[in-house]
This record gives sequence, C-alpha cells and structure tokens, in this order.
Amino acid sequence: MFREKYFLIKIFLIYFFITLGTFALADDGYYLTLRNDKVNLRKGPSMDHSIKLIYKKKFLPVLVIDSSYNFRKILDHENNSGWIHITQLSKKRAAINIVEKSVIFKSPSVYSKPMVTLDKGRLCLVKKCKNSWCKIKTGNYIGWIKKQNLKGRL
Repeated sequence: MFREKYFLIKIFLIYFFITLGTFALADDGYYLTLRNDKVNLRKGPSMDHSIKLIYKKKFLPVLVIDSSYNFRKILDHENNSGWIHITQLSKKRAAINIVEKSVIFKSPSVYSKPMVTLDKGRLCLVKKCKNSWCKIKTGNYIGWIKKQNLKGRL
C-alpha cells in the first residue's frame, strides 16, 4: 500500500513539473499589423460588442495575446487591449521606434553615414533584418537601424 501511494505521488509530481515546464515555455504572443487605415478595437470577441476605440494608422504593430474564433485579443504600444476581427490584421512587417533618439544609418554599421534621427513612437516599415540590424523605410528615408530600438513585427 505504501508503494502504491509513493508511486501515485511520483506520477503526480512528474505530471506537475511537465505541465509547469510547458507553461514556462509557452509563447507570450506574436505581432501582427493593422491592415487598414480604420480598424475597430472591440470590448469582446464579436461584432455585438461595443467599439472601445478606432485605430487610424495602417501597419501599426499589435501584440496578439489571445484568440477566439475569428477575433484576436491584442495589446498595442500604449497598453490598450481589446478584440479585433482577423480580417483587419496583416502579416506585413512593421515596428515602432522605442528609443528617444534613434539614428538611421546608410548601411548596417555605426561607422556608416548617419542619415536621420527618429523620435520615439515613429512607425517604420521593416524591409529585412540581419543579425542585430533592420533595414527600414520611414517617410522618405530608407536605411538601417539597430534591432534593439524597434518593437513590433520584425
């Protein structure tokens, strides 16, 4: 009888640690971008729920943290959260500058020619990323920026 209890406790502990490890390895979410210039953020995962706010910036990156049928619960760069229909989201690559003054360089090196500085919160379309650099387009400028200065779908 003692061995059976010991065996059950052992099984329970193994199950517990495997489950705990699975949660620890779970992904925190993934980034998508807004597909249109006008996207509704709703309070719940259906068209019946009221609109919380309206986004008016195409390609704005949002962090997807949950899903329910055709809706995704998102978190934006200002910590607003709510539900967006999946047809309003895109896999286009875009990011927001999260550093007060970031420099865009002509090539992926701090020793190359600096082109322009970006203010915090500037939206950038991401062309490609290499190692610790991303090639971006913002306004009339195309150049390289350090990956650590960006937050979004890289």
